[in-house]
Amino acid sequence: MRLSREEAVDLIKNGDLKSLGEMAYSRKLELHPKKITTFVVDRNINYTNICWVDCKFCAFYTHEKRENAYILSFEEIDRKIEELLAIGGTQILFQGGVHPKLEIEWYEDLVEHIHKKYPQITIHGFSAIEIDYIAKRSKISIEEVLKRLKAKGLSSIPGAGAEVLSDRVRDIISPNKISKDVWLEVHETAHKLGIKSTATMMYGTVETIEEIVEHWDLVRELQDRTGGFRAFIMWSYQSDNTQLKRELPTITKTTPNQYLRYLAVARLFLDNFKNIQSSWVTQGSHIGQLALLFGANDLGSTMMEENVVASAGVTNSMNQDEMIKLIRDIGENPAKRDTAYNILERF
Repeated sequence: MRLSREEAVDLIKNGDLKSLGEMAYSRKLELHPKKITTFVVDRNINYTNICWVDCKFCAFYTHEKRENAYILSFEEIDRKIEELLAIGGTQILFQGGVHPKLEIEWYEDLVEHIHKKYPQITIHGFSAIEIDYIAKRSKISIEEVLKRLKAKGLSSIPGAGAEVLSDRVRDIISPNKISKDVWLEVHETAHKLGIKSTATMMYGTVETIEEIVEHWDLVRELQDRTGGFRAFIMWSYQSDNTQLKRELPTITKTTPNQYLRYLAVARLFLDNFKNIQSSWVTQGSHIGQLALLFGANDLGSTMMEENVVASAGVTNSMNQDEMIKLIRDIGENPAKRDTAYNILERF
């Protein structure tokens, strides 16, 4: 029997942490009986930091006229990809700010350039709000944007921009951002075109536990319809240098207990997601490791480059060897994967 929303809320509020971990780990082993914990060697490339959306929780973006504003040249992007290839990387996570002036042709040229020059690199890129804005700016449909980018070499899209899929929350923390329905529409459209994606959640701002579970329910329902999500990834709001912290200084810092509690119940509730990622980038390597005992089966990326969380004052890092050691330390079997969760190498 599936967990209902009410049962999930009750588990989060009243469940014993140790018992939640045991239930989530047991469920994980049903899906991953060989105890293989995966990771991917990739690089985040933020092609621009120029953004008009002005999310209050983001410390990364800037405006077009500011001194620190940039758009990376294709040559700069090439250098970053070549550095990634040198350490055995297989994927780039491509995201920017939502640039007010770039249209579909610019994105097509970019994706085509990378795909032709580096066919061994998987392009996992462009959040739902980027895709929606490209459509509006270029006066075409969301479907047309996705079709054209796929034709040029886009492989999959990240879940960024979901935050919490509650319009009440979104109106407070990112009032200029797309609605929850548009986020879901972009991902459903991608799935129907054969473009896989990930589902994400950023908690720790003004949401309630009920809204967290509502978010899970929305992505579970979409996964029932399309099967297009490869993984669920959850992280906590990082407040330093953000407008939201200045406006709402009473928002309390999230705790490891909260993270592990949410993660365990997510594993139980999201029964149609095979992969759940540990967010060591925001939680640190030790809680990231503990997450593997609370339902996560993937450590995510070695994160050769990360700018958005770092802008909010958090700079955790791990390389491949550290990940392998951390996975072995809890009696699991480390493996390097690609974007599609195919195993490339076992250690």
